[in-house]
Amino acid sequence: MLYHIRMDVNLPADMDPEERADLLARERAYSQQAQRDGHWPHLWRVAGEFANVSVVDVADHDELHALLSGLPLFPYMDIEVTPLAVHPNKIDQ
Repeated sequence: MLYHIRMDVNLPADMDPEERADLLARERAYSQQAQRDGHWPHLWRVAGEFANVSVVDVADHDELHALLSGLPLFPYMDIEVTPLAVHPNKIDQ
């Protein structure tokens, strides 16, 4: 199943710099592994914001929840999820 995801990150302004650096490094490793595993085929930064839009490819809602809640930044994110379906006008390639 494909999902369009928007993630806005809201880290506390007073977060310890070492904790922030560790958190961001763990987030990078986790998201890159999800990409290598084929679950995160599209990832774009939202220009000018600490946010991204993504398309993820998972088996079901439970796998989606596991993928998102496993993100180290998950506690600091506002996440919007939109399930996607094939458009009838899409030209198959």
